[in-house]
Amino acid sequence: MTKIKICGITNTEDALLAVRLGSSALGFNFYSQSPRYISKEDALVIIRKLPSDVCKIGVFVNEEAQNVNEISRKLGLDAVQLHGDESPEYCRQISIKIIKAIRVKDESDLDKLGQYPVWAFILDSYSLGFGGSGQVFDWHLAAKKLGDLEQETRIILSGGLTTENVSEAIAIFKPYAVDVCSGVESVAGVKDHKKLKAFIDAVTISH
Repeated sequence: MTKIKICGITNTEDALLAVRLGSSALGFNFYSQSPRYISKEDALVIIRKLPSDVCKIGVFVNEEAQNVNEISRKLGLDAVQLHGDESPEYCRQISIKIIKAIRVKDESDLDKLGQYPVWAFILDSYSLGFGGSGQVFDWHLAAKKLGDLEQETRIILSGGLTTENVSEAIAIFKPYAVDVCSGVESVAGVKDHKKLKAFIDAVTISH
């Protein structure tokens, strides 16, 4: 079954509800320019209240590797999501499980998948700047390209997912997991609980 990651968590209420509804992973954004930025101190308060089996993921953009390792250790993160221009060499300096974001502008961007020594990839739409785009990319093109690569790769699908389109995305991609942020919000950084439940229900019934 496709796993669910809820990203951009900024408060305990949203975190606990997401877990209770069926999310197996939560994302905490440590990129200071993001509207969903959370401080290490505030993230730790939330993390300490989460069940041990929930995957806690820190989102970083072009952060020094040493800082990523230190923050991951202090907060007890299970994985990091690298959403910037991090190179394969950079990734080799990280001491925790890595999810590398690939921003898909065209199919050539997917050629990068074979270059990175990481646990999983998160595919997002290309946009200027960094962070989630909130836009959908060409799922059919990407799915075909991944099929041509003939390699087993964990793919987390992101970018513009909503209750209305996530079932279609799963049918086309059959991803390891789906990642949603703005698609379950009414205000940046605050989850809409009705949208959150509807999204998780849509993923569950798509199997």
